[in-house]
Amino acid sequence: MAAAETDRDAPSALCSEFLNFSAKDAAAKWLLASNLPKEVYQHLACYVPKIYCLGPNLNPQNEDLLAQLLLQSPLEWYLCGEEPSVGLAKLEQNNQPSQLCGHVFKVGEPTYSCRECAADPTCVLCMQCFLGSVHKEHRYRMTTSGGGGFCDCGDTEAWKKGPYCQKHEPNISDSSQKDPLANLSDEMIARTYNVFSIILKYAVDMLTWDKEDELPEGLEPPVRGDTYYCMLFNDEVHTYEQVIYTLQKAVNCTQKEAVSFATTVDRDGRKSVRFGDFQFCEQAKSVIVRNTSRQTKPLRVQVMHSSIVAHQCFALKALTWLGQIIRYSDALRRILCQVGLQRGPEGENSSLVDTLMLCDSKMWKGARNVYHQLFMSSLLMDPKYKKLFAIQFAKNYRRLQTDFMEDDHERVVSVTSLSVQLFTAPTVARMLITEENLMTTIIRTFMDHLRHRDLQGRFQFERYTAQQAFKFRRVQSLIGDLKYVLISRPTEWTDQLREKYLEGFDAFLELLKCMQGMDPVVRQVGQHIEMEPEWEAAFTLQMKLTHIISMMQEWCASDERVLIEAYKKCLSALTHCHSGFTDGEQPITLSMCGHSVDTIRYCVSQEKVSIHLPVSRLLAGLHALLSKIEVAYRFPEQLPLSELSPPMLIEHPLRCLVLCAQVHAGMWRRNGFSLVNQIYYYHNVKCRVEMFDKDLIMLQAGASMMDPNHFLMIMLSRFELYHIFSSADCRKRYSRENANKDVVQQNNTLIEEMLHLVIMIVGERYTAGVGQVECSDEIRREIVHQLCIRPMAHSELVKALPENENKETGMERVIDSVALFKKPGVTGRGLYKLRPESAKMFNLYFHHYSRADQSKAEEAQRKIKRQNGEDSVLPPPVLPRFCPLFASLVNILQCDVLLGILGAVLQWAIEPSGGHWSESMLQRVLHLIGMGLVEEQQHLAEDNDTNFNFTLKISRPGETPANTPSILALLETLQNAPHLEVHKDMIRWILKTVANIKTTRECTASAPPSDSSGHSQEETVRDKDKAERKRKAEMARLRREKIMAQMSEMQRHFINENKELFQQSLEELDPSTSSSLEHSPSSCDSSLVCVGPRRWRAGGSERRQVVTCILCQEEQEIRSDGKAMVLAAFVQRSTVMSKNRKRPPHNPDKYDPLFMHPDLSFGTHTGSCGHIMHSHCWQRYFEAVQAKEQRRQQRLRVHTSYDVENGEFLCPLCECLSNTVIPLLPLTKTSCSSEQPDLSLWLNITSQQSKAMLSAQRKTKAAGAEGVDEMDGVNDCPPPDGFKLDYTPKNPYSSTIKEMLTTFGTATYKVGLKVHPNEQDPRVPIMCWGSCAYTIQSIERLLVDEEKPLFGSLPCRQDDCLSSLTRFGSACWSVSSHTTVQNHFIRLLSALVPDPWVENTPCILDVDMFHLLVSLVLSHPAVFCLDSSGLSADTAQLHFLHLVTVAHIVQILLTSVPEEVQMEQESGGAEREEEEKVCMLYNTLRTHLGSSLCEVSSGWHLWRCVKTGILPYLRAAALFFHYLNGAPPPPELHTLGLGEWEALCGYLCLPSNLLQLFYSNQELMESLLHGWCSHPGVLQGLQSSVAVIRFPRESNHLIELPSDYSALINQASSFTCPKSGGDKSRAPTLCLVCGAMLCSQSYCCQTELEGEDVGACTAHTFACGAGVGIFLRVRESQVLFLAGKTKGCFYAPPYLDDYGETDQGLRRGNPLHLCQERYRKIQKLWRQHSITEEIGHAQEANQTLVGIDWQHL
Repeated sequence: MAAAETDRDAPSALCSEFLNFSAKDAAAKWLLASNLPKEVYQHLACYVPKIYCLGPNLNPQNEDLLAQLLLQSPLEWYLCGEEPSVGLAKLEQNNQPSQLCGHVFKVGEPTYSCRECAADPTCVLCMQCFLGSVHKEHRYRMTTSGGGGFCDCGDTEAWKKGPYCQKHEPNISDSSQKDPLANLSDEMIARTYNVFSIILKYAVDMLTWDKEDELPEGLEPPVRGDTYYCMLFNDEVHTYEQVIYTLQKAVNCTQKEAVSFATTVDRDGRKSVRFGDFQFCEQAKSVIVRNTSRQTKPLRVQVMHSSIVAHQCFALKALTWLGQIIRYSDALRRILCQVGLQRGPEGENSSLVDTLMLCDSKMWKGARNVYHQLFMSSLLMDPKYKKLFAIQFAKNYRRLQTDFMEDDHERVVSVTSLSVQLFTAPTVARMLITEENLMTTIIRTFMDHLRHRDLQGRFQFERYTAQQAFKFRRVQSLIGDLKYVLISRPTEWTDQLREKYLEGFDAFLELLKCMQGMDPVVRQVGQHIEMEPEWEAAFTLQMKLTHIISMMQEWCASDERVLIEAYKKCLSALTHCHSGFTDGEQPITLSMCGHSVDTIRYCVSQEKVSIHLPVSRLLAGLHALLSKIEVAYRFPEQLPLSELSPPMLIEHPLRCLVLCAQVHAGMWRRNGFSLVNQIYYYHNVKCRVEMFDKDLIMLQAGASMMDPNHFLMIMLSRFELYHIFSSADCRKRYSRENANKDVVQQNNTLIEEMLHLVIMIVGERYTAGVGQVECSDEIRREIVHQLCIRPMAHSELVKALPENENKETGMERVIDSVALFKKPGVTGRGLYKLRPESAKMFNLYFHHYSRADQSKAEEAQRKIKRQNGEDSVLPPPVLPRFCPLFASLVNILQCDVLLGILGAVLQWAIEPSGGHWSESMLQRVLHLIGMGLVEEQQHLAEDNDTNFNFTLKISRPGETPANTPSILALLETLQNAPHLEVHKDMIRWILKTVANIKTTRECTASAPPSDSSGHSQEETVRDKDKAERKRKAEMARLRREKIMAQMSEMQRHFINENKELFQQSLEELDPSTSSSLEHSPSSCDSSLVCVGPRRWRAGGSERRQVVTCILCQEEQEIRSDGKAMVLAAFVQRSTVMSKNRKRPPHNPDKYDPLFMHPDLSFGTHTGSCGHIMHSHCWQRYFEAVQAKEQRRQQRLRVHTSYDVENGEFLCPLCECLSNTVIPLLPLTKTSCSSEQPDLSLWLNITSQQSKAMLSAQRKTKAAGAEGVDEMDGVNDCPPPDGFKLDYTPKNPYSSTIKEMLTTFGTATYKVGLKVHPNEQDPRVPIMCWGSCAYTIQSIERLLVDEEKPLFGSLPCRQDDCLSSLTRFGSACWSVSSHTTVQNHFIRLLSALVPDPWVENTPCILDVDMFHLLVSLVLSHPAVFCLDSSGLSADTAQLHFLHLVTVAHIVQILLTSVPEEVQMEQESGGAEREEEEKVCMLYNTLRTHLGSSLCEVSSGWHLWRCVKTGILPYLRAAALFFHYLNGAPPPPELHTLGLGEWEALCGYLCLPSNLLQLFYSNQELMESLLHGWCSHPGVLQGLQSSVAVIRFPRESNHLIELPSDYSALINQASSFTCPKSGGDKSRAPTLCLVCGAMLCSQSYCCQTELEGEDVGACTAHTFACGAGVGIFLRVRESQVLFLAGKTKGCFYAPPYLDDYGETDQGLRRGNPLHLCQERYRKIQKLWRQHSITEEIGHAQEANQTLVGIDWQHL
């Protein structure tokens, strides 16, 4: 049938055919067939196009189902010879499970590597195996997989110990490794063979098929329709945006569809974008090609016949099916491997596996992934075939790599990435080296691809094109393969391995020869370099090769014969490199101090010089190894040591070090940054092991074979200092006539650098082979010197130490012996601190210090010594002995040339007038003398070997005629030089040591002499010193004390003068305490009450409040008729207390917020930083901010951290984010007459007032409508006495205050409802009251959660905020329409006192009582102002409180009484009354509501429920009335503890038995109760399935996090993107508020929010957090804060490793565990509503955060 029929008809036509099909019969037919392949192909040709690709929209579920029935089923029947489910189960039963795990990792899945047991870092375990292995107790590393590798559990080569987890532990009993095929019958083997060979061949043919319009022979469909697909393929050149844009034009789809196309193409590698006849598809193809070929090569598009696409779909399915079938039995896996590797008819490299590999780069991503998976589950799981496959891989290696270079896909989806699975297995790697010469192949392939060379054959990276740079990046993967091959060193060497390794070594030397001397530089003189030369490529190559070079040396070190051969080869390569260099350089003779040497004339500052010398450095490494494994002493005859020319060896490394010195001296400034960067990397920890360190060793090797005088003269000549020191009167200092100042400065630096180099050559002995040390000594010394700078975190230390090829630094083994660990607090990180006894290893001239490090370390060490009261001298440390091969280096210290240099510098220092010497030069000279002395002391102590006699040399004066004084004499002169204070202690130390050595020598030389006078003399010198120092310290102390006394006097004086200022600021800081302590309550009743007629009233003085404006610094009293003062505030929507995050957001235009539901699902929170301004100052400031913003937008389009259009600004003082201001108001005055009506009377009056107001309003309405008939029933309600309906009260506030009242009210309304500002809207006051109530409730919860008392513990910014917010609430009616507020009041009251006039009153279960109380109290003034009958507002407040409290008690009894627990705790009569009353009330409720309430007999139980349930409400009410009326709280509420209940009830003027409120007005209350319970909502609410809110509401917490981070990674790796069917999410992100996992930062999950596309996290914040979100980005281990669409920041995660550090980006991979304190800190930020503020501060501090598109996360 032609697929052109509509989709709907197709299935019905097929159905009958499909239903009649029997897989069993088909298989039986095949069994009899003579030509099986033909039969199977016919079957596929007939059915595949009928199942797959029938229309534009593929239907995978349906297709898979049919494929299973019609295609796979017959194959399985044929294979098993019986019902497949039975046959396969039998196979599985007989199979011995493999010991290899072989679990293939998904992207982002956690992998674990044991740092103690893994053979190399690529050996990893999946989470299941890891948890069941011994390694979870070891030091392990956790990373997230890039996808594609597999678990190495069960591979004995991968683990030094513990190769199996519990699940894969091999069975001891069946250790007889018999052939798995023995379990199968011969027929079955034959059948399997047939099926596998046909299906695998079919799949390979289809996937590598490159014709677009015809099929392979035997697969042509019976009927061929004109249906084609336009297939778009993935490439790594075009961006998402380009593809989406192009598709929208080409196949005119919507953006959403285009995004989905692009996502699929990126994921699967191809996607059909159009279906139809040939012409239709061809047209789309041409548009796509035309549109994408402008800048780059066009997107790859093919128009393919639908039958081809169908067969390709099934080919992938078939490969997956093979992968599943072979899981049932090892035998089937074996057969598949045989089929795959069997040679085809074309001979070499023609097996199916070869065909797939060699066509890899022609296939699309999806196909590659499927067949790589199959290889992994078959070939790589079978040890025998793994080796055979490895051989084929190695044979094809060059072609595969060449294809990969041309292919633009990532390496992850290239077959070359399988090298990590093959080459890291040591046995396979060795076999490939010996049999396939793999090392040489890899290196030669590498060399082939780097073709750019200069005339000398060196690599040249100058002016690389983009294409070459891309290729260079690709080539680097070859180095990775070489690293895999070398990663495990051989323990046994065979002759064949030696031969092939050395052949590879030769190839490697060829590579290094191309690098020797590359990128040479010449000093720029006169003008600056025009173009910065390309230097990065060469260094990238060097960095990549660093480990390879080290590993090559380690391989050599493991076999003496290989080492000797390699040394010879390397030496001849170096000689070959040099032969090209030395031509044309004139020989010259240098002579000094009676010695002379021949060398060549060469100036680093004039000729070419290169920093890249890998051949010399490799030789240096091998030379040290000769010494380390003592080959040099055992087989000297086999080594060409006598042929070595030391001057040739040292020439190039010396030039390199001189180059560094000259760059330091500023002589190469005109060469630009590229040279500075090269020098930086030369010393950097990433490169120095194979660069700087090896150059030093090479100099040591050369110097140890030369006369030290000759060596130093050559060195002086290369440093271009020879002329200074060689003249006869050099001590008088060269050319005194004023030389150019720059030149003098440069020479000084060069002399310093040269002396430093001498120190390093003699003093750096911590390399095994140079000095007698172990590797751990070297690491220990590195750590000590890092910690001498300052205490450091673990990660800093790791960064400062070089890593080996296994990413290990070896630090953990030694760190504890030299340092102590200090754990971190809530911020910061754990630090290692140096153990005091390790400080004696400190060497000021440590060779890895940068200049900055050196000065920091010197300062730190001197400081410590001073604190310990020691001498602050830093003498050279005692060093280990040299190895014999390097032993002659110590003679440098006592050679004539060095002594001449030292003497010259000391002489210059004595006469400092010329400025031709520097302090650091002298310091280095003193250090060298110190080294000589320490060395001599060591020689004396160990073996009285007196040929090293440094003291003798420095005591000897110069020869006649010059008769220069000896070094010792110069030092004694310098000891008293006034300009050398700093160096005194060092000189003193030297002289002391000299005296000690002389004594020792005399002691050993003669009999013990009588008391030596020198000794006592030295002691007197020392005592004098001590006394002098003590005197100075004493004087300094007295001086300090005097200054301190003067300062405190001045301070006191200042305070006295400005007394009132201080007094006031103190009062402002803490209004609550100052008022409560100083003034006893002035009301007649001395108890403190905050509400009702008896409440505490403020006197005039207390009401007066004076504040200072932060902008103009003027003081201002807060008065209702004065200038307005405002408080910067930030209003935000909040869901922090929400008990129902599922509630959909309200429609802002229709929503009526009068009653808050008890689930508090959305609230409006107001916070403030507490800074006060004049309203006019603030307006001026805000206008300036707006103007600046407009200017900025025209200039540069960057965001700021605040959004001015939304009214946001930063507080001018503390830069806290704000979006409005709250006006400050004084306390309201109230008078109180003695007689006040009781509750029922008062209610009567109030309801009369309400009716009167309502009827008046209806009259006006009716009059407006002129309807006569309605007027009848209205006149019934005359107002009560003294209630004037037509009275318009005078507004007490000044115009500026009114303006500010409106400003804040409108802002709260705008933010809280997300609408445009409209000051006339009747909802404005409601939103203000709501914000006041919500803010108080959230602060009350905060205080409970932090276990702080209700009063006295709030910071003053919150205190000020609450007080101004509450007073604002009581005044905001004055700027709204009075009738509106009166109507609100009537409706609010009707919720408590049912009123037939008011419709739609909510039921008592659906009202949050505290919100109701606040709204009633704050809206009542609008009614009260009409009343002149002498009722007091305080009475009203008290009655509201009583009414609402009773309603809340009823609410609690209805919702929050749990089933009775049998633990009856009788209270001893103390609360008997309460218990009886509460039982009565509960039973009354049951009579109203019947069976909806369960039966509870225990009064104690009920009373406890009421008490705990109502406490938060009472606490919130206390806060509210405290701020509203200003009454100071009783002292009991300032502390935590007992007595809180009584104190609260007393403060709120409530009886402590709350039920008295009910029973003292029983009639009234009974009728109210009846009204409440008869509301239909109550019964519905109690019987509905939705849980009612219980009291007390639990505080919300952030979600529970697992203590081990890997559990989260695992959870995230199994999380699939909800939109793009089953695809793994790239950036899974966890919402910490509700626990939802989201697919962040991806096109697939973008949704539209208010007209713009936003990512999953931003969309989620609006549903879950009212625009604020806290997320954990699981793969990055990073907390993300979001607020709105444009604000966000990253925050430190609460997970720390054992060293107290976070690991953002999971780069280090140490195991991470949850730190509860840090998580609580995040939770506190959230509960305090400070997330937005935190983001604001972060964005202000770090401008890069502002530019991120947060809305896309």
